[in-house]
This record gives sequence, C-alpha cells and structure tokens, in this order.
Amino acid sequence: MYFDELALSDEVLDALWDMHFDECTPVQEKTIPVLLEGRDVISCAQTGTGKTAAYILPLLTNLQYDRHDENKLNAIIMAPTRELAQQIDQQMEGFGYYVPFSSVPIYGGNDGGAWGTQVTGLLKGADIAIATPGRLLSLMNIYDVDFSGIKYFILDEADRMLDMGFYDDIMTIVKRLPADRQTVMFSATMPQNIRQLAKTIMRDPVEIQIAVSRPPETIRQTAVDLYEGQKTGMVGHLLSPESPLLEGTDGKPLKKVILFAGRKQRVKDLARSLQMKKIAARPMHSDLTQKERDEVMLDFRNGKVDVLVATDIVARGIDVDDIPLVINYDVPHDAEDYVHRIGRTARAENLGVAVTLVSVEERRYFNKIEQFLHKQIERLPLPEALGEAPQPNQPGSAGRSRKGRGRGGKSSSHRFHGRRKGGKPRGQKAP
Repeated sequence: MYFDELALSDEVLDALWDMHFDECTPVQEKTIPVLLEGRDVISCAQTGTGKTAAYILPLLTNLQYDRHDENKLNAIIMAPTRELAQQIDQQMEGFGYYVPFSSVPIYGGNDGGAWGTQVTGLLKGADIAIATPGRLLSLMNIYDVDFSGIKYFILDEADRMLDMGFYDDIMTIVKRLPADRQTVMFSATMPQNIRQLAKTIMRDPVEIQIAVSRPPETIRQTAVDLYEGQKTGMVGHLLSPESPLLEGTDGKPLKKVILFAGRKQRVKDLARSLQMKKIAARPMHSDLTQKERDEVMLDFRNGKVDVLVATDIVARGIDVDDIPLVINYDVPHDAEDYVHRIGRTARAENLGVAVTLVSVEERRYFNKIEQFLHKQIERLPLPEALGEAPQPNQPGSAGRSRKGRGRGGKSSSHRFHGRRKGGKPRGQKAP
C-alpha cells in the first residue's frame, strides 16, 4: 500500500514526497487507518518496522482536522530513553515540515539552557511533548503544567519502560490527563504486564500484531562457541582482513560495526583494546554526558568511528540504516534484548550479520534465545590460532583458552555487496 491511498493530510503527504517515502511498511498499513479513526491502539511491533512513522503521521493529520486548544499542549509521546526521544524528535521535524505544529523534546542529561527550553515548551504552548517519564515527572513536580488540552497520549517501547521501572511514573502522568483522549501503545513484546497496563489506561483498544519479536530474515544470525578468554581474540578476528565476513568488501575493514557488551566497564575496556590495535572504536555507555553521546553518535554516523562499543542503552536508541555487522560480546540474558541488539543491522531493506560469542557459562542463556526464536543459530568455526573450542556438552569452566586445533568446518560466506535490495521504483518505505 502507498501513503497516498491513506487519508493523510496533503501537508503530511507533501513531506513524505520530499523525503522519497511512498510505500507503507506492514505496521504503518495496519495502524495508520485505525489511528485516523480515533481508536485506541496497542501494537506489537519491533524496532526497525517503521513504527515511529506509524503514529507520527496520523497524529499530525488528526491535529490538523480535530478540534483542539491551540494554546495548550495537545499530545504527549513517551519514550524510555533520551536517545529514542531524540530520534522521535528528528522524525517529527521531517514529517511535520509543512504542518503548523511545534514539538519539544523533554529528557535529562542536558545543560541548564535545555531545561529552560523544555519548561517554556510545556508552559507556553508547544503542541507535542516528546518525553522520557522521569524528566516529565520532574517538571510536573516543580511547575504547574496544564495537561487539560491533551487529546493524544502515545507510549513508544512500552515494554522497555516497564522493564526500566517507569510504571509508577507513567500512572502518575496518566492521572493528570483528560479521560477523553486517544491512547496508543507500541511494544516489541506483549507480556502480561503490558496487557494489564493497556487494560488500565486504554478504552477498547484495537490490537495489532506485527512480527512479534522475531528478527527479519535479512539478518544472518550466527554464533561462535568458545571460552570466555577467547572472546577478545575472536572480536579481533571478525574485524580483521582475514575475517570470513569481509567477502565482497575487497578486503577493506567493515565500517559502522556495533559491538555490544553487558557492562559499561567491559565496554570501556573493549574500546581501549580495539584502539590499541589501531581500530577506530569509541565507547557508548551511561557514564557519558549527553553532549559526549551526541558527539560519538555523530562521528559514528559520519564514518569517523568504525566500531561503536556499547551497552544496551544503544540497542533501542540508535537510528542508523547502514550497519552491516552487530557483535554480541556477551550473550543477552533476555531474548527480547537479543532481538533489539541484532535489530540494529539489516535496516531499511539492507542485509546484515549478527555474531554472538557464546562462552560455556552463557550457553543456558543462548539456548533460551534459540528456543524463543524456534530455530538453531548457525555456528561459525573458531579460528585455529585462538586454540581449541569447548565441546558441545562441556560444563562451565574457568574460561581458559586451550591450545590445539580448533573445530574444523568451512565458514559459510555472507556478502555485503548488496547494501539494498531491489525495491519498487516509486520510492522507499518510511522509517
């Protein structure tokens, strides 16, 4: 389906035309018509399916046609992290280029000037607030924010917000909102706590399911069985000119790779180790200021940083389409976190590879991920230079690398030559 087949406003369609977005993604095709009717919606859609446009486009259209107080705040979009709030704000700027509405991003980690801008936007008539729960609640506790004009309340990545402990904050905010509003929830998963939240704050919502937490087929998922002490060497091999993943790149090192680790100290250590090997790597973790994070992400997008070493803070907040490789240094303990991590690659119809390094001690977590995905992940062989790999049924050990010959077997190649598949001539799908 194409956007001009939907009842979107001419101004919104003009912005889409300028951005060369013509064709809807499945979540946009199913969600936008329902939101234009004013119904509450709970949509299960993972990152990278175009869910942000699925609620921004009907919101901007409804604001044009529905009666609302132009001198009051009319909509709130909630996001779990400031990175996602920034991403939403950027897309709002593009999609809303021709409409007369203003938005204000509200999140922590800024300087005093940003605080003043946020307060002014809330108190003096921004139309849309894009906020993290904690920051919005902090402003509400200090200033008399008027929420009487709110007609649209949207929660993006609601499951993540509950995982981060924002339930009470969300309910405190909801109690200040008018009962007569449209409420929209997007979640990558649909656990019981999400269904209970929907039952509490929504009215007869339409439920839309889109590929419930399953990675797209454009991601080649792989894993390597090894000892903990062999992981750093394996990362070096994957990023070296001898890497089997480099086929089709003329032997040039891969650019824009994300390396995920479970703890921020490990992120710092890995980034430092890669830098010592003359690899352009930068760390991304919660100890950085917002300004430092912005600088790292800008350098990463511009190709000045080849490897972004990050905690899960990046898994749901980064919006870069041309990432060919994601490496999981540590196995995520939750299948949903695995899906969000590897979902950073193969975006916008590109191809991509995800490699997970599975130590003996982490096998139980990876087994759960495979059970969740209903498939066995392809195994890559351990290079001989790194020593012997653990046996399939070997119990946990101290993580020492063993000398000897690694497991044999040829690695299946994956080419990165086709950055984009053939698409329809009319244009692209909206992000």
